[in-house]
This record gives sequence, structure tokens and C-alpha cells, in this order.
Amino acid sequence: MFGSFGAPELLIILLIVIVIFGARKLPELGKSLGEGIKNFKRAVSSHKEEHSSDNTSNPPAAT
Repeated sequence: MFGSFGAPELLIILLIVIVIFGARKLPELGKSLGEGIKNFKRAVSSHKEEHSSDNTSNPPAAT
């Protein structure tokens, strides 16, 4: 349904974003997005570490 995005499509999307948010807000928006992604990755990795340490420290009980 949706093919890969080419250069013309990306330029149109970029122009729409500039019109909506304005050129002055783009660096701030990018910084906020980057911080959000960084926090998400940190949360996912800490969750994986908790989950893996739970599995190794608490073996299943024999029935």
C-alpha cells in the first residue's frame, strides 16, 4: 500500500513540518524528540536487565 519514501515525498513532509511548527521551533522539537527516544531506550534496557536478573536469581520451584 505505502511504498518507500523518495526525496520528493520527504521534501514535501519537511515543508509541511516547517509550515506547521515554524523554523525557530524545529531545533527545540528535534532536541525534545531525541531526549524522548533516549529516555525510552534507557527504560527498555533497564527493564530487560531487571527481567534477566529476575530469571537468574529466582529459579522456578520444583513441583
